[in-house]
Amino acid sequence: MRKQLLGWAALPILGYAGVCAWLFSKQRELIYLPEGTRIDVPQTDFALVRDGVQLHGWVLHPHAPRPVIYFGGNAESIQNRREMLDRLLPERSIYLVSYRGYGASNGRPTEESLFGDALAVFDEVRSRHPDQPIAVIGSSLGSGVASYVASQRPVSQLVLVAPFDSLAAVAQVHYPILPVRWIVRDRFDSVGRLRGYQGDVMIVRAALDTVVPPANTNRLIAALGKSPKVVDLPAAGHNTISGDPAFERALAEFLR
Repeated sequence: MRKQLLGWAALPILGYAGVCAWLFSKQRELIYLPEGTRIDVPQTDFALVRDGVQLHGWVLHPHAPRPVIYFGGNAESIQNRREMLDRLLPERSIYLVSYRGYGASNGRPTEESLFGDALAVFDEVRSRHPDQPIAVIGSSLGSGVASYVASQRPVSQLVLVAPFDSLAAVAQVHYPILPVRWIVRDRFDSVGRLRGYQGDVMIVRAALDTVVPPANTNRLIAALGKSPKVVDLPAAGHNTISGDPAFERALAEFLR
């Protein structure tokens, strides 16, 4: 009877361990959500090959100076940002490139590959616009990519929309009873990347954001070496930031 009771008592522990093992094995399928973004290559007008992987996207005002690079959010069809950026930044060239596995880009996304691709995009843009300052915008997941680029390249202006301290920390908020912080391999540690960063930064924080809680954004703000321009959107959630007029005004003013 005692052995039977011990066996029953072990079931919750085994179940918990099984859930943790499943999360570890499936984590990249849970983190990266490219399925709804897929399009055909002919719909794009920019291409870059890195390590045999073709990255595709779009260029607006290709001959204009002071380029801007946009890194989108998870599950975001970044072509939908073209109209807004075209309207707000008519005097700057703008590059929007889909992550590998997203849009028309092939390959499979990982933190390491996205970081390497992002540097390749930056270097390609710099070769097309020599001696020009380059600004970077990163939204949600893209804030982690943009933060990495800013830590490795001379980014003149950095815009972080709904950014987080780290992806691991955000995941822990959403799965509080699981040791997610220790399971996640693709950590996107923006705090570690930007600690002491001295460039010009604008951070957009949505008060109703339930995907990236404001507390995670606040920890990133506190880690910056130079006080950023913080744009608070009291009526916006994670997916309604871009439709807020205050966001558009702030973005146009910061990148004018």
